Amino acid sequence: MKTYKIATIPGDGIGKEVVPAGRTVMQALAEGADFRFEFEDFDWGGDYYRRHGVMMPDDGLEALRPQDAILFGSAGDPHIPDHVTLWGLRLKICQGLDQYANVRPTRILPGIDAPLKRCTPADLDWVIVRENSEGEYAGVGGRVHQGLPIEAATDVSMMTRAGVERILRFAFRLAQSRPRKLLTVVTKSNAQRHAMVMWDEIAVQIAAEFPDVRWDKELVDAATARMVNRPASLDTIVATNLHADILSDLAAALAGSLGIAPTANLDPERRGPSMFEPIHGSAFDIMGKGLANPVGTFWSVVMLLEHLGEAASARRLMDAIEAVTADPTLHTRDLGGTATTDQVTRAVCERLANSRAQASRAA
Repeated sequence: MKTYKIATIPGDGIGKEVVPAGRTVMQALAEGADFRFEFEDFDWGGDYYRRHGVMMPDDGLEALRPQDAILFGSAGDPHIPDHVTLWGLRLKICQGLDQYANVRPTRILPGIDAPLKRCTPADLDWVIVRENSEGEYAGVGGRVHQGLPIEAATDVSMMTRAGVERILRFAFRLAQSRPRKLLTVVTKSNAQRHAMVMWDEIAVQIAAEFPDVRWDKELVDAATARMVNRPASLDTIVATNLHADILSDLAAALAGSLGIAPTANLDPERRGPSMFEPIHGSAFDIMGKGLANPVGTFWSVVMLLEHLGEAASARRLMDAIEAVTADPTLHTRDLGGTATTDQVTRAVCERLANSRAQASRAA
């Protein structure tokens, strides 16, 4: 029997509720399967910072390297500056393990009332690829003369040819694997005339390697309007770190809720573990109330299973998720319902148990 070593990092806020829910679903999925999960929990985050002055220990990356995958909750605490929580935990892991491809699928799940008029589920079925290691979040910049009238601050978007080539090649390859073979490259080269112009030039070069992929280019501001007005014209989307960060939140909202949206932070070369997380953030306002939607975490687990090569189990879990979202009585508050985190988790586990029983009878 295969054993997968999974690091769980609940982090902050509702991460402490949805990651345990994800672990419960993974354990239910492993029952009767030919694999099992071995979990190791890491208590990094805001509470760790209050005890130790850092969000995670200096040797934390070395503790993660032997793992097969990481299930992450959220980083963010109202009592700690956001740049401290983000750079001290999530970005430290993503950049430290060179998880340079952030992948965010978006579609309208069964039973969810999405806000777009005249939009069917077939019209909104996207995957957004976000460059995850440099660009606007490279961390280059500084502040001088702090607190004085002449204070100045800079944040420099740093793009390298190697970084742009690898994310665009990843996006073209992903688009090639999807039925429509369609890619939209998001840019802002009309205003950002150096790095984004290089981005555009490299896109043309990489496109020549994928003659079967249809592709177009869209300015990021126009891309937001296109997502709303012409969703069916999009399929796979690739953008810079900042641009895709914004576009993927818009995409999740258009699909019904940030609470259902998953993320994979991938090292496509598999030199270390990849990390999977919901995109909803720490949501301290509902922490501890049982209101958090665990679907984003469950869908992230689907992506984790796909990354591990467990495609059949991933499909089985996605089927259970869709069966639950199709039932309005199992919608959490963000979807207009009254169901709790625990009720949704139990419902998914029950459907996994039913599908396992049906498979046993069929055998």
